[in-house]
Amino acid sequence: MTTGVLLMAYGSPNSIEEIEPYLRDIRGDRPIRDGLLEDLIRRYSAVGVPSPLLDVTLAQAAGIERALSDDGDYRVFVGMKHWEPWIRQAVEEIDASSVRRVIGVAAAPHYSAMSIGGYAGRVERAMKETGARFTFRMIESWWEQPGYSALVADNLRETMHGWDPADPATHVFFTAHSLPERILAAGDPYRDQLLASAERIAQRAGIRHWSFAFQSASQTGEPWLGPDLLDALSIFAGDGGRRAAVAPIGFVADHLEILFDIDIEAVEAAGRLGVELRRIPSPNADPRLCRAIADAVLAEEASWRVAS
Repeated sequence: MTTGVLLMAYGSPNSIEEIEPYLRDIRGDRPIRDGLLEDLIRRYSAVGVPSPLLDVTLAQAAGIERALSDDGDYRVFVGMKHWEPWIRQAVEEIDASSVRRVIGVAAAPHYSAMSIGGYAGRVERAMKETGARFTFRMIESWWEQPGYSALVADNLRETMHGWDPADPATHVFFTAHSLPERILAAGDPYRDQLLASAERIAQRAGIRHWSFAFQSASQTGEPWLGPDLLDALSIFAGDGGRRAAVAPIGFVADHLEILFDIDIEAVEAAGRLGVELRRIPSPNADPRLCRAIADAVLAEEASWRVAS
C-alpha cells in the first residue's frame, strides 16, 4: 500500500499583483494596517518575485520521495499554507489517488502550535470540507533528526572558514521567525526546542561563542519573542564584535525572510556597525536535508503502526 507524504510550506506570491491577496490570506479577518502592503511590496521587489520557495519545496518533495524509495512505496505531495498550490488542493489530489494513509510534515523543523499546528489544522479542515477518505497524522517536529543537525553544523563550519571560533570578536547568531510572547504562557515548546537545537549544532560545529536571536517579527502591538537579530548585532558591535555568522535554523529554504531580512536588512545593519556578516547557506533541496525529513517520516510511520 502506498503511503502518502504531504510536505507543506508557508507559500509565496508569484507576482507583484498577487502580493495583496496573499497578504489578505495571511491576515484572515484582521485588517491590513496602513503601510503594511506597501512595505511587503517593497521587500518582494528588492529580492524579486516569485521567490524561490515553491521551486525549492517541489525539489525537496522530489528529494524526499527519492530518499524513501528504498524503504517502501511512498508518494510525496506538496501543499502551501497561504498560496498556490493550496493545502486544500493537495488534499483533493491525494483523495483522487489510491493513497489512503498520509503523513504530514512542514518544512520547518521546530514545533509551535501557532505554526505547525496551523498546518495540521488546515489539512484537517480541508479533509472535512472535501470528505477526504484518507487517514492523516502530522509530524510535530523533526529538529532532533541527526542528519539535520549534522547538515547545519557542516554548513556553519564552512561559512566560518578563515575565522577563529575562539575569538570573542567572532560570534554565531542562531535565528528563527519570532512569534508572540503569549505562546510561552500556553506552554508552547517553540523557544525551548530552538535553544536545544542551537546548542546541539554549536557543539557539533565546535562553536564557543553563540547566542539565539529572533527575526521577522510583525508589528502587531503585542510583545514578540526576542531579542531581535538587529538589536543583538548592535549590542555585539558595541561590545567589540567584528565578525558574525547567522544560522537561521528556523528556516530550510530561501525565501523573503532569508533573502531580505538577513541578506539585505541585516547585512546593511551589520555594515553600518562595522561587523562582517556571513549567512550559512539554506539547506534548500540538499539531499542530506531530504534524508533527514525522510527519516522523520519513517519514524512517524513506525510509531503510527505500533499505535494501530
